[in-house]
Amino acid sequence: MATPHATTQNHLLAAFPAAEYERLAPHLELAAMPLGEVLCESGGQLQHVYFPTTSIISLLYVLENGASAEIAVVGNEGLLGISLFMGGNTTPSRAVVRSAGHGYRLKAHLLQQEFSRAGPVLRLLLRYTQALMTQMTQTAVCNRHHSVEQQLCRALLLTLDRLSSNSMTMTQELIANMLGVRREGVTEAAGNLQRTGLIRYSRGHIDVLDRPGLEKAVCECYGVVKVEFDRLLSDIPRGDPCHALGQPRL
Repeated sequence: MATPHATTQNHLLAAFPAAEYERLAPHLELAAMPLGEVLCESGGQLQHVYFPTTSIISLLYVLENGASAEIAVVGNEGLLGISLFMGGNTTPSRAVVRSAGHGYRLKAHLLQQEFSRAGPVLRLLLRYTQALMTQMTQTAVCNRHHSVEQQLCRALLLTLDRLSSNSMTMTQELIANMLGVRREGVTEAAGNLQRTGLIRYSRGHIDVLDRPGLEKAVCECYGVVKVEFDRLLSDIPRGDPCHALGQPRL
C-alpha cells in the first residue's frame, strides 16, 4: 500500500509553529517531481518555492560551455527558493530533480509575506539558509581537493540522508554532471567502491551495501556539513509519527 503524502514529511514544514502552518497549509500544492525535471534555470526567477518530501533536488552551477558541477542538494530537510526571501530574487544555479519523488510547492509571494512578518518562520529559514551555505562552501572545497571516489562517497551519503531506502537511481551521466568530472572517472570510482563491497552498481541503479564502510571511505566534508545541519536544525522533528500524519508542530 502506497504511503500517503503529507506536507510535514518535509522537516522544515514540520517545524513550522501551528499558527504559521495553518496560514500556509491551504496553499501548499502536492507536486510530482520526475527525474531530470528542471525546476529553475540559471538566472531565472522562481514563481514557487518547493519543499521536497520524497524527491531530491540538485543545485548545479552551469558554465558557458555547458559543463556543470553540483554545489548543493535539497531534500526533505529543506526547500528550494532561498533567493526569494534573501533579497536576490534570482540565482545563478540550475535546479534539477536528481531523485524522483514528490514535494509541495507554495507561491513565492506567500512565503515572502510570511518571512516579512519577522516571526519564527524567518528565524527557521535563516538557520536553514546558513546550513545550506555551509554545504555549498564545503562542496567547493571538496571538488578542489578530494578524489572523485571521495566525492562520490559524499554524494551517495548526502542522498541516503534524504531517502528512506538504500537504493537510488543515478546514471553515470548524472553523477558526472554532479561532480563536474568525466564519465570515465565515475566508472573507475564506482568500480572501486563496488569491488570493496560498499555498493552494487548496475545500469544506473546503486544499492548501498555497507553504509558504515562508506562513511569510513568519505572525506571530512560530509561530516562537516552533517554536524552543521544538526547544530543549526537540531530542534526540527524528523520521523516523528505525528508528523507523518500531517500534523504541524505545536
